[in-house]
Amino acid sequence: MRPLVLASALLAGLGLSMVALSPALAQTSAPAESAPLPIRQGLSMQEPDLQEDAALQAAVASDSRPVGDRARDVHRHPYESLTFWGLTPGMTVVEIEPGAKGWWRQILEPYAAATGGTYVPVNRPLEGMGVEDGQADLVLVARAFHNWARSDRTEPYLAAFYRALKPGGILAVEQHRGVEGLNAAETAATGYVSESYVIRAARDAGFELDARSELNANPRDDRDHAFGVWTLAPNRRSEADGRTLTPEERAEYDAIGESDRMTLRFRKPEAPR
Repeated sequence: MRPLVLASALLAGLGLSMVALSPALAQTSAPAESAPLPIRQGLSMQEPDLQEDAALQAAVASDSRPVGDRARDVHRHPYESLTFWGLTPGMTVVEIEPGAKGWWRQILEPYAAATGGTYVPVNRPLEGMGVEDGQADLVLVARAFHNWARSDRTEPYLAAFYRALKPGGILAVEQHRGVEGLNAAETAATGYVSESYVIRAARDAGFELDARSELNANPRDDRDHAFGVWTLAPNRRSEADGRTLTPEERAEYDAIGESDRMTLRFRKPEAPR
């Protein structure tokens, strides 16, 4: 059996009118700029401050979302995550590399239509952000930094996001979380980068770390997977390079669930730095 990290979960039921939200861990305020970067210490024991948003509840609960997408809500906490990031009605939201299946898009696009906002999918940020400079309220990056770390795209991409956002605008990040102290260029091949790598890169681009959350933490994920993060759900890769997982190994990986992920909220300063 592979070693698994065991931790107790801080769970509490959050009853909202149109969708049953999964229990989740709390957000924490950002550390001061001079504070060290060990990420997972000193977490608040309080639940996230969720303000009811009926339109967002409806978008998450909608039958128009694929069944497979909704089945993943227990792992990805869409309502809680979007509320933590600061999504509100009427925003202009830019999603970076939403992917062919568009997991977040299935929520954000109808939400924008229902609230008078704008949803903009962007696949090649260096060719254009789909909005004029300084017009976006929120830029969402989900599970992408590991790709950029391998191809020197992190710095220019973050610069493009910074230009697109309004002063005070939000950079929202969800990313597979790697072990601190390892080289991101090496761990990125497995789908993981450290939280300090993302924080440092965003700060270098001019962003301020506003808050971080353990909403999408998974202490069962030890990152020791046969085919990187893609061994886990939802990809469930079971064979590559001449190796095939046994049924027992497959069941063991499935028991982990989805990856351990950082959930970060950055802001573009109100005044130029």
